[in-house]
Amino acid sequence: MRCRITISESLKGSRGKMEAGIVGLPNVGKSTLFNALTSSKSAQSANYPFCTIEPNEGVVSVPDDRLRRISQFIVPKKLVPAAIKLVDIAGIVKGASEGQGLGNKFLSHIREVDAILQVVRCFEDPDVIHVTGKVDPVSDIEVIEIELMLADIQTLENALPKAEKMARGGDKEAKLRVEVSKKCLAQLLAEKPLRTMEFDENEKKAVSSFGLMTAKKILYVANVDENDLEGKNPLVQQVRDFAAKVGAAVVPVCAKLEAEIAELDEADRAEMLASSGLAEPSLAVLAREAYRVLGLQSYFTAGEMEVRAWTIPVGATAPQAAGVIHTDFEKGFIRAEVYTLHDLETYKTEKEIRQAGKLRVEGKSYVMQDGDICHFLFNT
Repeated sequence: MRCRITISESLKGSRGKMEAGIVGLPNVGKSTLFNALTSSKSAQSANYPFCTIEPNEGVVSVPDDRLRRISQFIVPKKLVPAAIKLVDIAGIVKGASEGQGLGNKFLSHIREVDAILQVVRCFEDPDVIHVTGKVDPVSDIEVIEIELMLADIQTLENALPKAEKMARGGDKEAKLRVEVSKKCLAQLLAEKPLRTMEFDENEKKAVSSFGLMTAKKILYVANVDENDLEGKNPLVQQVRDFAAKVGAAVVPVCAKLEAEIAELDEADRAEMLASSGLAEPSLAVLAREAYRVLGLQSYFTAGEMEVRAWTIPVGATAPQAAGVIHTDFEKGFIRAEVYTLHDLETYKTEKEIRQAGKLRVEGKSYVMQDGDICHFLFNT
């Protein structure tokens, strides 16, 4: 039996969301940011280290105006944006790799996420004590980076003897792990994170198997004062300069203001944004940037029931994209019918798109493009 799918008929067997872990020194605004992102209305954390023991988790929508634009022509009962999972990880301090501040437990949570969002304090406030007694964002970044590097060194040094023993027995995968381990150790001992290295596909798999934290992509979140929403002060510039050297991005956010905005209803939220000179919450910018850092993109399905953004890795093929809706759709994939938002805005309806010859038929080798609007044909 052949079926054509435009929206989710079942989520059984669908794949899990990618995760980003929010990290930072104590009292940098990390949990305030997490609460704002997940629209949590719970009380803010106390003003002391280690207030978050177990990692809190939340799912965050990724704002995408393309959903609204599609729905102007294909009117659905609901809009469903893409989402990412965030994990709020307790504050890390110097010595975490040696167990300071329950460090080993917190570091293990970082190993499980796909990317790191590091919140860096870029504001002065005598009422909020900095754990080191001084606001120095680059020093804060380096403290956490060093702890992650030390933990990665420990991981590799512990794994290397076993890999070497297996390699002597002729295990090819073990030989690769030995080579990669030594390559990574040399980088780390030079005090350089692994995310700045180039790996081929086989090496990437080996690195991934170790759960190395400095190999994960990172995004710096500069927590700014309410009077500096664009992040123009020298502290933010220091973060930008550091990030540029390691190929990372920076998003300025006032966690305190964003937490207040997140508590408001739609009308009051719009009024507060306008009074603050913001076109949208800074958290929207952050969510989209986190999505990009995770290596994700969206395609859309559109019908009368819903217009939905589906999350896929950049480089995913059409069958893999269909599998995000349901694993059976990937197994029985026949072809995809694809058009763009530009096509929809030009021709107004799918019927007119088809008649104009703009509806493309793509097979199993098609690599999905960000923003594709799709129907999938599959065998059941």
